[in-house]
Amino acid sequence: MSPTYSEYLRLEELLKLQTGVKGGKRSISNDELHFILVHQNFELWFKLIINELRSTRDILASDYVEETKLPQAVHHMNRVIETFNLMAQQWKVMETLEPQDFLNFRDELGTASGFESFQMREMEALMGKKWIDGKPAGKDDSNEKSLYEVTCDWLERTPIQGSTSASPDDENQVNGFISEYLAAHKKLYPDTHQDAVTFFEEDSSLRRRRAGLVFIESYRELPLLAWPRKLISTLIELEESMILWRSAHARMVERMIGRRIGTGGSSGVDYLDMTTKYRVFIDLWSVRSVLIKKEALPPLQNPDFYEFKGE
Repeated sequence: MSPTYSEYLRLEELLKLQTGVKGGKRSISNDELHFILVHQNFELWFKLIINELRSTRDILASDYVEETKLPQAVHHMNRVIETFNLMAQQWKVMETLEPQDFLNFRDELGTASGFESFQMREMEALMGKKWIDGKPAGKDDSNEKSLYEVTCDWLERTPIQGSTSASPDDENQVNGFISEYLAAHKKLYPDTHQDAVTFFEEDSSLRRRRAGLVFIESYRELPLLAWPRKLISTLIELEESMILWRSAHARMVERMIGRRIGTGGSSGVDYLDMTTKYRVFIDLWSVRSVLIKKEALPPLQNPDFYEFKGE
């Protein structure tokens, strides 16, 4: 016998979970019910986000990522982006709770705080933030690579001027591309040229990865680079949607409790505002400061390498 709608979603169990801190030993107000439901909804969305981020991470974690797999990775991230957009609007529902109405039951929370959400920690760890406030981010991610880390590994393997990281003359090819790129940048933007030099030179271990990122952004019209460029753009949109969700959270809290200390002892709004300034995919944001116009780019070598090849 097929399950009913209620059985499939286990609604009877789900709808009994809004009982407040003391597990149903006291009646809760409409306002507290509203507060609990909104936050339980967030935790359900977090579960979806974690699943989609992990699926994206697993695709990019392969030593060789087939181009046919990139659209699926983008699909997973697009679902996360839409979920963050929805959650940002969900704070509007929370804002229907007046400050004094919140104070009527705030003491029932004790020291309980959204900062204790283990799913939030896991989500941040999967994105790439390993430590928060000096504590490990995520309950079981210590041995897992983050989406940031596998993205870095993937960029490291970008073919540059037809040369792969396994090519015997790869270092010379990469250095030649960077030198030509920086020379063109200096002619166009002498006042900010040092920023471009620093981007490539500040850490030798980042050199090939950043060159790969610049190469994808610069020659994005090439067939083989179209989906890698789309992936990079979607990663930026993913982080942007998370930042906007955090910002909406901060404004809701400021409207609700002003500059009070948070229930968990945090600085409240000040802490939330600080999180909106954090970036996981730093290179993907900063590369935009060093790009040059198409006609000034170094001549493309081995163009056939970047064409789609038949079976």
